[in-house]
Amino acid sequence: MSWWEALILGLLQGLTEFLPVSSSGHLVLGQYVLGLNPGGVTFEVFVHFGTVLSILTVYWRRVGVIVGEVWKALPCPADWPVRYRTRDAFRLAVWIVITMIPTGLVYVLLGDWIEQTFEAPRFAAGMLLVTGVLLVLTRLRRHPDGDLSPLKALVVGMAQSAAMLPGISRSGATICAAIYQNVRPERAADFSFLMLLPVVLGATLLKGIELLHTREAIGMLPLIIGTLAAYISGVAAIKVLLQVVRRGQLVYFAYYCFVVGLLGLWLIR
Repeated sequence: MSWWEALILGLLQGLTEFLPVSSSGHLVLGQYVLGLNPGGVTFEVFVHFGTVLSILTVYWRRVGVIVGEVWKALPCPADWPVRYRTRDAFRLAVWIVITMIPTGLVYVLLGDWIEQTFEAPRFAAGMLLVTGVLLVLTRLRRHPDGDLSPLKALVVGMAQSAAMLPGISRSGATICAAIYQNVRPERAADFSFLMLLPVVLGATLLKGIELLHTREAIGMLPLIIGTLAAYISGVAAIKVLLQVVRRGQLVYFAYYCFVVGLLGLWLIR
């Protein structure tokens, strides 16, 4: 892998991981159209680590509070109902765990089939059109002002499960699912990023274990460049999306998804 391939793929991963345009879809289409080398398991591990650092950089205070609340609550299960009612950080932790249930079930039951879809660029292009529709439909919920709940978190988790498919944006699907349920846009975006952290950490751990059983010859320079590119672009993407969500402008990303999806269907045979 050359340094410029690592730079492009790192930027692509960091930007599209958080912007509602599907990182997996862009990587599948980018590799096909541009003939880029994805770099195998090693590169995936490093760029995912870069996106983890992006979330921790923007949300380190919130993550620290949530981890602290969970740590204090673990030895005292009898206090969990009270903590749930009185501690927002503990409620967030519970809701995040709930979102992981459908995600884990779908991965276990359909993981092999999902991995096969990553070899179908036209499928990814078609799913980008689905992401565009999801974003447009947020216009139907003009002024959402509610909060999350266990049931709403479950629905958001189901949206995250669907986003395992290339072309379905994880951030787009989860934020849209929350907004459809009358969750405040800022709350929806914050929750989308926070619930991603254990998912990415888990994926990075699994890829890291897989890496121990492979012997890929990738130089350190591409790995460092790719990781830094994913980290820096990831931080920028999170901050941009938070501003866009606050202004209710998610529909602009829908137009982008429509254009890229249609171009993909047209160019790929």
